[in-house]
Amino acid sequence: MPPTAPQRSRPVGVCATKTQAPTDGPSVGRNPRNLYAQAHEAIEERLVTCQLQPGRYLAMQELQELVQLGRTPVHQAVTRLAGDTLLRVHPRRGLQVAPIDLARERILLRLRRDMERFVIRLAAEKSSSSHRNQMLHLKRHLRENQAEMTIDAFNVIDRRLDRLFLAAAGEPFVENTLRPLHTIFRRTGWLYHSKVSPGDGLSKTIDVHLALLDAVANCHAEQAIEASDALIGFVDGMFDVLERDIDPVLLDCSMSDFDNL
Repeated sequence: MPPTAPQRSRPVGVCATKTQAPTDGPSVGRNPRNLYAQAHEAIEERLVTCQLQPGRYLAMQELQELVQLGRTPVHQAVTRLAGDTLLRVHPRRGLQVAPIDLARERILLRLRRDMERFVIRLAAEKSSSSHRNQMLHLKRHLRENQAEMTIDAFNVIDRRLDRLFLAAAGEPFVENTLRPLHTIFRRTGWLYHSKVSPGDGLSKTIDVHLALLDAVANCHAEQAIEASDALIGFVDGMFDVLERDIDPVLLDCSMSDFDNL
């Protein structure tokens, strides 16, 4: 009989535990691409809801522990979000959540308006029956739940809707530019509805999305562009309120340091 391979013993002082820090490699049966997507979505959600406060510094290890994923997928997600200008990487200070610059975002809204027109026209002209069925499903869901929908629940639908319009348009070239803009303005809406004007409700927000869904699902390109412009106009109106009423600390938490001077 051939000799059996010697068994490796566990190094002295190392023991198995039920709870371990996230590892760098994926576990068995887990696709590295899926891990990256999970990391990106988890971090993005915390940016949108300001759980990761604008202006906050943190280490990569903190971010790994926060989303409970390993170094590689978190690092990949951070690289992408830094490219999207949502995170900043400082060689000596680690990571920083980019502070919110309302003046800059108002300029970026003009870029989003033009890009949305392009995508919405294509979606209305090229969408398949499957895309249109999904749009009608989201339309029914929004209408049926309009009265009691929270901003967090709406943002889940809004993310699906953005992805659906991009898929229906069938032009992947614009996705890398429009996707981070969607995230930026989803956070703007969250701040407006949860911190500045929580009493206003979501009726107007949902109404402009319903009009857009209806026009695209019925292949009315010109009406869809008008509805898209109405949505962008509604977002633009949020900035008047945010610039006047929001606590600056919500835009850059490092501003709180000045309160102690």
